[in-house]
Amino acid sequence: MLMGTYYHTLESGGRVSLPKDFRSQAKKWIITRGLDGGLFLFPAADFQSKLKQLNDDRSFTKKAHRDFIRLMTNEAQELTADKSGRVKLPNYLTAYAKVKKNLVLVGSLDYVELWDRDTYHKYVDSLEKNAESIAERIYE
Repeated sequence: MLMGTYYHTLESGGRVSLPKDFRSQAKKWIITRGLDGGLFLFPAADFQSKLKQLNDDRSFTKKAHRDFIRLMTNEAQELTADKSGRVKLPNYLTAYAKVKKNLVLVGSLDYVELWDRDTYHKYVDSLEKNAESIAERIYE
């Protein structure tokens, strides 16, 4: 299980150190566009099963389904952590997420979210104001 919030900086060459707790989960990761303004990192072994689950749940004849699969896969890239637990982030994805220097890595159960630090805090602050109503809507 991937949990916790970790603050890091984007190193030269677009590298970032994965937190030790995350490194123990996988050496190979898949990074892709996330939702809400960040990026998603999946342990590589889990990414294919996540996509299969998504594919099994929806028909490829639906445009929204095809579009979502495109968003998750067209710009996805495999990353391999080096001996120090660092991965090199693709420039086009850091540009998409507007990650400049300060970033945050957040465990979200079975994947990691990577955000620009300021963008993340603005987003989470808006969530906290509506936590009760969000919790109630989950089971509607």
